[in-house]
Amino acid sequence: MTILCVIPVRGGSKGVPGKNARAVAGKPLVAWSIEQALAAGLDVLVSTDDAELAAIARGAGADVPFLRPAELAEDTTPTEPVILHAIRHRAAEGRRPDAVMLLQATSPVRLPGTIERAVQEFAETGVDSLVGVVPQTPFFWHPATAVGGSATAEYDPSARPRRQDLQSGDYFYKETGSLYLTRTEIYERENNRIGGRVGLFVMDEAEGVDIDTLVDLRIAEAVLQDMASDPDGARRGEHS
Repeated sequence: MTILCVIPVRGGSKGVPGKNARAVAGKPLVAWSIEQALAAGLDVLVSTDDAELAAIARGAGADVPFLRPAELAEDTTPTEPVILHAIRHRAAEGRRPDAVMLLQATSPVRLPGTIERAVQEFAETGVDSLVGVVPQTPFFWHPATAVGGSATAEYDPSARPRRQDLQSGDYFYKETGSLYLTRTEIYERENNRIGGRVGLFVMDEAEGVDIDTLVDLRIAEAVLQDMASDPDGARRGEHS
């Protein structure tokens, strides 16, 4: 199975200006995802509209075969057309991939072996799309739907379970936004990263960091620095 890893990065950012090029734990933010994907042996293509980001990505070892067209780099541009643009480019080279791994540069925390584990799980389960998720306890509430009504819980408050007694089926699973692995025909047929038979790829809680604010950036930086100083500890934290 041939897998193309696409990392989309734009030069503009409203929450944290210039965040994809910004130094985080000693290297540009986008470089973390590039290096992780290359270490897993993937064909890594960075899709960007920004010459500075293109140079950074090439320096980190990624293929940057084009600058993304302006119509695919607007604030309102969805991710899927960007991925399809990259697929078509590879197909025109005679290298249409069987599947595409989408890595978001704004989620740079991935434990050693995470990407390899995702590829293995995708192949073994035969799903059409694999969605990176982190587990969440079921202690969620919905607000009242009418004036004078009562909020409702996703669990039974009269028999509230202890966290340590929860079973895997009791959890909800939140998309990390970090990693998606999808058969190419799903993108081509449904114009969506999620389709067909969907599998959940459970990631470690630390891998759920998504950088939208400066606070998020500082959290990601601290986690990455901890991982760099204690790689064996990071491996022990992998989901199994």
